[in-house]
Amino acid sequence: MRFGLPRDPAQIAALLAALIALAFAPRIVRPATKSRLFLALASLTAAALSAAYVALYLRGGPRIIDATSYFLEARALAHGHLAFPLDEPVASTLGRFLVRADGPDGPTAAVLFPPGYPALLALGFLAHAPLAVGPLLAAALTIATYALAERALPEGTPLADRLSIPRLATLFSVLCAALRYHTADTMSHGLAALCFTSALAFALSAVRALEAGRRAVLPSLGAGFFAGWLAATRPPSALALLLALAFLVVTTRSITTRASRGARLTALALLGLGALPGLVLLLAHQHAATGELFTSSQRLYYALSDGPPGCFRYGFGASIGCLGEHGDFVRHNLPNGYGAYAAAATTLRRLKQHLVDAGNAEPFTLLVLFGAILAARFPRARLLPVAVALQIAAYVPFYFDGNYPGGGARFYADVLPLEHVLAALAVVHIAARAKDLGRASRRIAALVALVPLGFAFRAGFDHALLRDREAGRPMFEPARLAHLPPRALVFVDTDHGFNLAYDPWTSNERSIARYRGDALDRFTWEAHGRPPAYRYLFPIPPDGEPPPSPPHLVPYSFDLQAPLAIEGENLWPALAQEDAWALPAWATDACASDRRWLVVTSADPTKTGSITVALPAPFLAGRSIAPRLALLGPGSVTVTLVVDGRPLPSHDLAPAAAPHPPCVTLPAFPIPSAARSVALTLRLGPRPAGSPVALDRLDFLENESH
Repeated sequence: MRFGLPRDPAQIAALLAALIALAFAPRIVRPATKSRLFLALASLTAAALSAAYVALYLRGGPRIIDATSYFLEARALAHGHLAFPLDEPVASTLGRFLVRADGPDGPTAAVLFPPGYPALLALGFLAHAPLAVGPLLAAALTIATYALAERALPEGTPLADRLSIPRLATLFSVLCAALRYHTADTMSHGLAALCFTSALAFALSAVRALEAGRRAVLPSLGAGFFAGWLAATRPPSALALLLALAFLVVTTRSITTRASRGARLTALALLGLGALPGLVLLLAHQHAATGELFTSSQRLYYALSDGPPGCFRYGFGASIGCLGEHGDFVRHNLPNGYGAYAAAATTLRRLKQHLVDAGNAEPFTLLVLFGAILAARFPRARLLPVAVALQIAAYVPFYFDGNYPGGGARFYADVLPLEHVLAALAVVHIAARAKDLGRASRRIAALVALVPLGFAFRAGFDHALLRDREAGRPMFEPARLAHLPPRALVFVDTDHGFNLAYDPWTSNERSIARYRGDALDRFTWEAHGRPPAYRYLFPIPPDGEPPPSPPHLVPYSFDLQAPLAIEGENLWPALAQEDAWALPAWATDACASDRRWLVVTSADPTKTGSITVALPAPFLAGRSIAPRLALLGPGSVTVTLVVDGRPLPSHDLAPAAAPHPPCVTLPAFPIPSAARSVALTLRLGPRPAGSPVALDRLDFLENESH
């Protein structure tokens, strides 16, 4: 838990906001005929605060790896690409959170995340202002929160003639720092919250229309549209929403008595029709990313890039928990897999983190809980705590908690507007118990002021951690490339930076590639016609220390006489994995080159397992490659070169044949000059547990006929 006296300007400004709340909150939340003016001012304030968050905390661009991946996916969509072709060498593009598929026209890559949010963010790219999308979402979310509160809570609520629950809920939404983050960084949860909130608001409007004996055409279409778009944005959240809508239908008995059967069936049909655009978009993305309509792009990515097999899935089991992407978390929290105890612990960690999210400090959660109890009294309002509970339950079968400073318990961020409505209900109830309106107003003012005070003394420190992490700035800033000569090739050495920089669809006379530090860089340089080359250096200091230097460019030259080699770790992710997995790792033996290698581990030590890595065929044809391996324990390995889908003669290596230290270079494989595709397969024989094999590097030799 992080708390203390305010330190940065935003926390100090929150103190001023608390004083304003004490003075004006009772007036702001009084019912008035000018609700449009209130909503306009609230929306503009929320948008301005989210825009300020971009500048003050994100410092001008996406920060975490997920956000930069959404950024890249949206840029591709803006140019009409759900997936984009991969040029050789593929390793200069392919990397973290990019899933590869091979089709008749060659390999393609797609970002693994669902396309709902990137499709919206793509509109920002088309308008040349992608970071304006978040503040616009913030504005829309305030309106959706108001609409939901207006439809979920009855007019007979105590003090309803003097205090507006929709206005109070909207005020909580504007002051919520977690929503300011999720409508600033290029993350999907701001859109998911808008979809969840809007779908419920439209569904309640549809119920009201059916109860009045009218056909609910537009509300049903609206509820379906936002439900479908949520499915294309965050599928588990869409499951929670679907169950919440089912709860609403089942518990609203008046529909069956006042609405005709035809009207009810029409409403359900329109809801399904409205959901089609989002569902079609999701299926189109899955097909583009995987080659199949119903194969998950996320499941395929982790099947090729992580382990053990089946580690990334929705459910429970001994093998759940990916050791590459979430290795430290899995080793610490899931030593025996993901069972009931681990699921309960993960959910409790999320709930603990979520205590801060709704109102910037833990005490505000008491208002949410009290509001949930009060909501049970009202037929429509009880939908809100049920939906929140369903959201929590929907993520129980997912093993990774997903928490981080600033983002909070992000899997629950999608229902923050519902919690603001519940808190508003609780605050009005507390105020209603006062003996006179003056005392009620003072209670309202004090409870509203808790939210900015929570940021000043509590949540602000979490957001400061987000601001200052990883050198405290985006890992790529386009302005640093402004002075480069035409046709320059820039090698970027971070996944975050590559995602922000990669843009082969815009004619900006610059090319971006991943820095690999081996022959792959030279191949990339030659493929681009040997242009002026540079490295974008982004120093990342240890936690709590200032960066040694700001990001900067340095010229990158190539020694054309130097021997060529490809480091094994740069061939990750694998082309195929069968009962084994491969991950880059720091070397455990001094014989390794460049201190890293690609470690291959069997899923079941008593059986064989294999991985296959792709090699850059156009640059290998006519040469020979000599694999250098390390046997890190007893057990044999067979290395096979596959050219144009046809395996060539293999090399077998057993522990007895390996010198000590364990690194050994195998005889070279000659590669035909006409080779169009080249891959290398490592097949591990049965071995004791904890005896992996590492691919250190591939050395290049010229064939005599070359």
